[in-house]
Amino acid sequence: MGQHRRHRSRRHRLLAPSLFTALSAVVVATVVAGMHGFGLSDATAAGKEARSTRAVAPAPATSPAATTAAPASPAPAADTTPSGSPTPTPTPTATPTPSDSPSATAPAAPDAHGVTLGTTGPAPADNRETATVGALFSGSVAPGNHFCTASVLHSATGNLLLTAAHCLTSTDGVTFAPGYRDGSAPYGTWQVTAIHTAAGWSQKGDVDEDFAILETAPSKGRKVEDVVGGNRLGTDEPFGATVRLYGYPADAEVPNLCTNTTAQQSAYQRVIQCPSYPGGTSGGPWINTATGDVVGATGGYQQGGDTDDTSYSAYFDHTIADLYAQAEAAAS
Repeated sequence: MGQHRRHRSRRHRLLAPSLFTALSAVVVATVVAGMHGFGLSDATAAGKEARSTRAVAPAPATSPAATTAAPASPAPAADTTPSGSPTPTPTPTATPTPSDSPSATAPAAPDAHGVTLGTTGPAPADNRETATVGALFSGSVAPGNHFCTASVLHSATGNLLLTAAHCLTSTDGVTFAPGYRDGSAPYGTWQVTAIHTAAGWSQKGDVDEDFAILETAPSKGRKVEDVVGGNRLGTDEPFGATVRLYGYPADAEVPNLCTNTTAQQSAYQRVIQCPSYPGGTSGGPWINTATGDVVGATGGYQQGGDTDDTSYSAYFDHTIADLYAQAEAAAS
Protein backbone atom coordinates (compact mmCIF):
# COMPACT_ATOMS: atom_id res chain seq x y z
CA MET A 1 0.00 0.00 0.00
CA GLY A 2 1.60 3.23 -1.16
CA GLN A 3 4.98 4.10 -2.58
CA HIS A 4 6.78 2.98 0.57
CA ARG A 5 6.60 -0.61 -0.61
CA ARG A 6 8.73 0.17 -3.64
CA HIS A 7 12.53 0.38 -3.72
CA ARG A 8 12.74 -1.41 -0.37
CA SER A 9 16.22 -2.29 0.79
CA ARG A 10 17.08 -5.37 2.84
CA ARG A 11 16.83 -3.26 5.96
CA HIS A 12 13.07 -2.87 5.49
CA ARG A 13 11.77 -6.39 5.93
CA LEU A 14 8.87 -5.46 8.20
CA LEU A 15 5.47 -5.68 6.61
CA ALA A 16 3.47 -2.58 7.51
CA PRO A 17 0.01 -3.61 8.70
CA SER A 18 -3.01 -1.67 7.52
CA LEU A 19 -3.74 1.03 10.07
CA PHE A 20 -7.41 1.62 9.23
CA THR A 21 -10.25 -0.17 11.03
CA ALA A 22 -13.71 -0.54 9.55
CA LEU A 23 -14.87 2.33 11.77
CA SER A 24 -12.31 4.74 10.29
CA ALA A 25 -13.18 4.30 6.61
CA VAL A 26 -14.92 7.45 5.33
CA VAL A 27 -15.83 9.10 2.04
CA VAL A 28 -13.07 9.19 -0.59
CA ALA A 29 -11.46 12.61 -0.73
CA THR A 30 -10.51 14.14 -4.05
CA VAL A 31 -7.02 15.37 -3.27
CA VAL A 32 -4.66 14.97 -6.22
CA ALA A 33 -0.94 15.59 -5.96
CA GLY A 34 -0.15 19.14 -7.04
CA MET A 35 -3.81 20.03 -7.61
CA HIS A 36 -6.13 22.40 -5.77
CA GLY A 37 -9.55 24.05 -5.96
CA PHE A 38 -11.67 21.17 -4.64
CA GLY A 39 -14.54 21.74 -2.23
CA LEU A 40 -14.24 21.81 1.54
CA SER A 41 -15.87 19.15 3.69
CA ASP A 42 -16.48 18.39 7.37
CA ALA A 43 -14.13 16.42 9.57
CA THR A 44 -15.76 13.10 10.45
CA ALA A 45 -12.89 10.82 11.45
CA ALA A 46 -10.98 10.67 14.69
CA GLY A 47 -7.82 12.72 14.72
CA LYS A 48 -6.18 15.98 15.65
CA GLU A 49 -7.69 18.24 13.03
CA ALA A 50 -10.03 20.90 14.42
CA ARG A 51 -13.66 19.81 14.66
CA SER A 52 -15.24 22.45 12.46
CA THR A 53 -16.82 22.96 9.07
CA ARG A 54 -13.82 24.93 7.89
CA ALA A 55 -11.14 23.60 5.55
CA VAL A 56 -10.66 20.28 7.35
CA ALA A 57 -11.07 17.19 5.17
CA PRO A 58 -11.77 13.54 5.97
CA ALA A 59 -9.16 11.00 4.97
CA PRO A 60 -9.88 9.14 1.73
CA ALA A 61 -11.14 5.60 2.25
CA THR A 62 -8.89 2.68 1.51
CA SER A 63 -9.70 0.21 -1.21
CA PRO A 64 -12.27 -2.52 -0.30
CA ALA A 65 -9.53 -5.13 -0.14
CA ALA A 66 -7.46 -3.08 2.27
CA THR A 67 -10.50 -2.31 4.42
CA THR A 68 -11.39 -5.97 4.69
CA ALA A 69 -7.89 -6.82 5.84
CA ALA A 70 -7.73 -4.08 8.48
CA PRO A 71 -6.85 -5.31 11.98
CA ALA A 72 -9.19 -4.70 14.90
CA SER A 73 -6.55 -2.79 16.86
CA PRO A 74 -3.30 -0.89 16.14
CA ALA A 75 -0.02 -2.71 16.01
CA PRO A 76 1.89 -2.52 19.29
CA ALA A 77 4.72 -0.04 19.50
CA ALA A 78 8.00 -1.58 18.46
CA ASP A 79 11.37 -1.07 20.09
CA THR A 80 12.67 2.46 19.61
CA THR A 81 15.84 1.20 17.96
CA PRO A 82 14.67 -1.57 15.62
CA SER A 83 17.19 -3.48 13.56
CA GLY A 84 15.54 -2.04 10.48
CA SER A 85 16.00 1.57 11.52
CA PRO A 86 17.09 3.58 8.48
CA THR A 87 20.34 5.48 8.38
CA PRO A 88 20.33 9.25 7.86
CA THR A 89 20.65 10.58 4.32
CA PRO A 90 21.70 14.05 3.14
CA THR A 91 19.09 16.76 3.58
CA PRO A 92 18.46 19.93 1.56
CA THR A 93 20.94 22.74 1.97
CA ALA A 94 20.96 24.77 5.14
CA THR A 95 18.29 27.38 5.75
CA PRO A 96 19.34 30.91 4.83
CA THR A 97 19.21 33.63 7.47
CA PRO A 98 17.08 36.41 5.92
CA SER A 99 17.72 40.01 6.84
CA ASP A 100 14.11 40.54 7.91
CA SER A 101 13.82 37.33 9.92
CA PRO A 102 13.18 37.44 13.68
CA SER A 103 15.88 39.16 15.72
CA ALA A 104 19.38 37.79 15.28
CA THR A 105 19.68 37.80 19.07
CA ALA A 106 16.84 35.31 19.40
CA PRO A 107 17.88 31.68 19.94
CA ALA A 108 17.68 29.45 16.87
CA ALA A 109 15.69 26.85 18.84
CA PRO A 110 14.19 26.52 22.31
CA ASP A 111 16.82 25.96 24.99
CA ALA A 112 17.01 22.22 25.63
CA HIS A 113 18.75 22.62 28.99
CA GLY A 114 16.52 21.71 31.89
CA VAL A 115 13.69 20.47 29.67
CA THR A 116 11.67 17.64 31.17
CA LEU A 117 10.88 15.16 28.41
CA GLY A 118 7.21 14.52 27.81
CA THR A 119 5.88 17.77 29.28
CA THR A 120 3.89 20.34 27.33
CA GLY A 121 3.79 24.11 27.62
CA PRO A 122 3.45 27.25 25.46
CA ALA A 123 6.12 27.60 22.76
CA PRO A 124 8.42 30.60 23.30
CA ALA A 125 7.63 33.65 21.21
CA ASP A 126 11.10 35.19 20.75
CA ASN A 127 12.58 32.29 18.82
CA ARG A 128 13.51 31.71 15.18
CA GLU A 129 12.39 28.08 15.09
CA THR A 130 9.02 28.88 16.66
CA ALA A 131 8.55 31.64 14.08
CA THR A 132 8.55 29.03 11.29
CA VAL A 133 5.52 27.31 12.85
CA GLY A 134 2.09 28.78 12.29
CA ALA A 135 -1.62 28.16 12.03
CA LEU A 136 -3.76 27.57 8.95
CA PHE A 137 -6.87 29.73 8.71
CA SER A 138 -10.00 29.65 6.61
CA GLY A 139 -11.23 33.20 6.37
CA SER A 140 -9.95 35.97 8.59
CA VAL A 141 -6.91 35.51 10.81
CA ALA A 142 -8.73 35.78 14.10
CA PRO A 143 -9.07 33.86 17.37
CA GLY A 144 -10.93 30.59 16.97
CA ASN A 145 -10.57 30.60 13.19
CA HIS A 146 -7.58 28.27 12.77
CA PHE A 147 -8.04 24.60 11.93
CA CYS A 148 -4.60 22.96 11.55
CA THR A 149 -0.90 23.61 12.07
CA ALA A 150 1.79 24.02 9.39
CA SER A 151 5.46 25.01 9.22
CA VAL A 152 7.80 26.56 6.68
CA LEU A 153 9.84 23.98 4.80
CA HIS A 154 13.23 25.13 3.54
CA SER A 155 13.39 25.10 -0.27
CA ALA A 156 15.09 26.80 -3.18
CA THR A 157 11.76 28.49 -3.99
CA GLY A 158 11.24 29.83 -0.47
CA ASN A 159 7.47 29.39 -0.51
CA LEU A 160 6.72 25.85 0.73
CA LEU A 161 4.90 24.66 3.85
CA LEU A 162 4.58 21.25 5.50
CA THR A 163 1.32 19.98 7.02
CA ALA A 164 -0.83 16.84 7.18
CA ALA A 165 -2.60 15.70 4.02
CA HIS A 166 -5.87 15.18 5.89
CA CYS A 167 -5.97 18.85 6.91
CA LEU A 168 -7.35 20.31 3.69
CA THR A 169 -8.54 19.53 0.18
CA SER A 170 -8.92 23.11 -1.05
CA THR A 171 -6.84 26.26 -1.09
CA ASP A 172 -9.93 28.49 -1.25
CA GLY A 173 -9.54 31.21 1.37
CA VAL A 174 -6.77 29.33 3.22
CA THR A 175 -3.99 31.46 4.70
CA PHE A 176 -0.92 30.70 6.82
CA ALA A 177 0.15 32.88 9.71
CA PRO A 178 3.67 31.98 10.98
CA GLY A 179 4.31 32.78 14.63
CA TYR A 180 0.61 33.40 15.20
CA ARG A 181 -0.51 33.99 18.78
CA ASP A 182 -3.31 35.75 20.61
CA GLY A 183 -5.02 37.01 17.46
CA SER A 184 -1.85 38.55 16.04
CA ALA A 185 0.16 37.56 12.94
CA PRO A 186 3.51 39.24 13.78
CA TYR A 187 5.24 38.36 10.49
CA GLY A 188 2.25 38.66 8.16
CA THR A 189 0.10 36.11 6.37
CA TRP A 190 0.55 34.10 3.17
CA GLN A 191 -2.13 32.72 0.86
CA VAL A 192 -1.97 28.98 0.15
CA THR A 193 -2.09 28.44 -3.61
CA ALA A 194 -1.49 24.71 -4.19
CA ILE A 195 -1.56 21.38 -2.35
CA HIS A 196 0.82 18.51 -3.15
CA THR A 197 0.16 15.02 -1.77
CA ALA A 198 1.69 11.61 -2.49
CA ALA A 199 -0.14 9.20 -4.77
CA GLY A 200 -0.80 6.69 -2.00
CA TRP A 201 -2.76 9.30 -0.07
CA SER A 202 -4.65 10.85 -2.97
CA GLN A 203 -5.60 7.51 -4.48
CA LYS A 204 -6.12 5.26 -1.46
CA GLY A 205 -5.94 7.31 1.71
CA ASP A 206 -2.72 5.57 2.75
CA VAL A 207 -2.09 6.79 6.30
CA ASP A 208 1.61 6.12 5.76
CA GLU A 209 1.52 9.07 3.34
CA ASP A 210 -0.53 11.53 5.42
CA PHE A 211 1.66 14.54 4.69
CA ALA A 212 1.27 17.45 2.30
CA ILE A 213 3.46 20.20 0.92
CA LEU A 214 1.73 23.51 0.25
CA GLU A 215 2.72 26.37 -2.03
CA THR A 216 2.17 29.96 -0.95
CA ALA A 217 2.01 33.23 -2.86
CA PRO A 218 4.29 36.16 -1.98
CA SER A 219 2.90 38.62 0.55
CA LYS A 220 3.76 42.26 -0.05
CA GLY A 221 6.46 41.06 -2.42
CA ARG A 222 8.09 38.76 0.15
CA LYS A 223 8.26 34.98 0.24
CA VAL A 224 7.48 33.37 3.57
CA GLU A 225 10.92 31.77 4.01
CA ASP A 226 12.61 35.11 3.33
CA VAL A 227 10.82 36.49 6.38
CA VAL A 228 10.90 33.67 8.98
CA GLY A 229 13.33 31.08 7.61
CA GLY A 230 12.50 27.40 7.13
CA ASN A 231 13.21 23.92 8.47
CA ARG A 232 15.18 21.39 6.44
CA LEU A 233 13.41 18.18 5.47
CA GLY A 234 14.93 15.15 7.22
CA THR A 235 14.40 11.69 5.72
CA ASP A 236 15.37 8.15 6.73
CA GLU A 237 16.27 9.32 10.24
CA PRO A 238 16.11 6.78 13.11
CA PHE A 239 12.77 6.17 14.80
CA GLY A 240 14.31 6.76 18.22
CA ALA A 241 14.89 10.50 17.73
CA THR A 242 14.28 13.23 20.29
CA VAL A 243 12.06 15.89 18.74
CA ARG A 244 10.34 19.15 19.53
CA LEU A 245 6.63 18.75 18.77
CA TYR A 246 4.65 21.90 17.92
CA GLY A 247 0.91 22.32 17.45
CA TYR A 248 -1.93 24.83 17.77
CA PRO A 249 -4.87 23.41 19.74
CA ALA A 250 -8.15 24.56 18.19
CA ASP A 251 -9.25 26.14 21.46
CA ALA A 252 -5.97 27.97 22.14
CA GLU A 253 -4.27 30.99 20.62
CA VAL A 254 -0.63 30.04 21.27
CA PRO A 255 1.23 26.94 20.03
CA ASN A 256 2.09 24.06 22.32
CA LEU A 257 5.64 22.73 22.56
CA CYS A 258 6.73 19.36 23.93
CA THR A 259 10.10 17.62 23.69
CA ASN A 260 10.27 13.83 23.84
CA THR A 261 11.78 10.78 22.16
CA THR A 262 9.80 9.09 19.41
CA ALA A 263 9.32 5.37 18.88
CA GLN A 264 8.27 3.10 16.02
CA GLN A 265 4.53 2.42 16.14
CA SER A 266 4.56 0.37 12.92
CA ALA A 267 6.75 -0.03 9.85
CA TYR A 268 5.98 3.47 8.57
CA GLN A 269 4.63 5.33 11.61
CA ARG A 270 6.32 7.24 14.42
CA VAL A 271 4.66 7.69 17.82
CA ILE A 272 5.33 10.16 20.63
CA GLN A 273 3.90 10.66 24.10
CA CYS A 274 3.15 14.36 24.71
CA PRO A 275 0.14 15.60 26.69
CA SER A 276 -2.39 18.18 25.48
CA TYR A 277 -2.26 17.79 21.69
CA PRO A 278 -5.97 17.86 20.77
CA GLY A 279 -7.83 18.89 17.62
CA GLY A 280 -6.04 21.62 15.65
CA THR A 281 -2.53 20.26 16.21
CA SER A 282 -2.61 18.13 13.04
CA GLY A 283 0.20 19.09 10.68
CA GLY A 284 2.47 20.34 13.47
CA PRO A 285 6.18 19.68 12.79
CA TRP A 286 8.38 17.17 14.63
CA ILE A 287 11.83 18.80 14.67
CA ASN A 288 14.83 16.65 15.54
CA THR A 289 16.70 18.29 18.43
CA ALA A 290 20.04 16.88 17.23
CA THR A 291 19.88 17.84 13.54
CA GLY A 292 17.27 20.62 13.35
CA ASP A 293 15.56 18.68 10.56
CA VAL A 294 11.80 18.25 10.45
CA VAL A 295 11.26 14.48 10.53
CA GLY A 296 7.50 14.27 10.93
CA ALA A 297 4.16 16.07 10.95
CA THR A 298 1.28 15.14 13.22
CA GLY A 299 -0.99 12.88 11.18
CA GLY A 300 -0.91 9.35 9.85
CA TYR A 301 -2.45 6.70 12.11
CA GLN A 302 -5.82 7.88 13.50
CA GLN A 303 -5.15 11.18 11.66
CA GLY A 304 -2.51 11.93 14.27
CA GLY A 305 -4.08 10.18 17.24
CA ASP A 306 -7.55 10.02 18.78
CA THR A 307 -6.33 10.93 22.27
CA ASP A 308 -4.70 14.18 23.38
CA ASP A 309 -1.61 12.55 24.88
CA THR A 310 -0.42 10.27 22.06
CA SER A 311 0.46 11.57 18.60
CA TYR A 312 1.55 9.87 15.39
CA SER A 313 3.36 10.84 12.20
CA ALA A 314 3.88 9.04 8.93
CA TYR A 315 7.55 8.10 8.54
CA PHE A 316 9.57 10.41 6.29
CA ASP A 317 11.51 8.43 3.68
CA HIS A 318 11.99 8.61 -0.10
CA THR A 319 8.23 9.07 -0.60
CA ILE A 320 8.16 12.53 0.95
CA ALA A 321 11.59 13.29 -0.55
CA ASP A 322 10.10 12.64 -4.02
CA LEU A 323 7.05 14.77 -3.16
CA TYR A 324 9.32 17.57 -1.96
CA ALA A 325 11.23 17.50 -5.28
CA GLN A 326 7.97 17.60 -7.25
CA ALA A 327 6.58 20.49 -5.19
CA GLU A 328 9.80 22.46 -5.48
CA ALA A 329 9.82 21.97 -9.24
CA ALA A 330 6.18 23.02 -9.53
CA ALA A 331 6.79 26.13 -7.42
CA SER A 332 9.81 27.25 -9.45
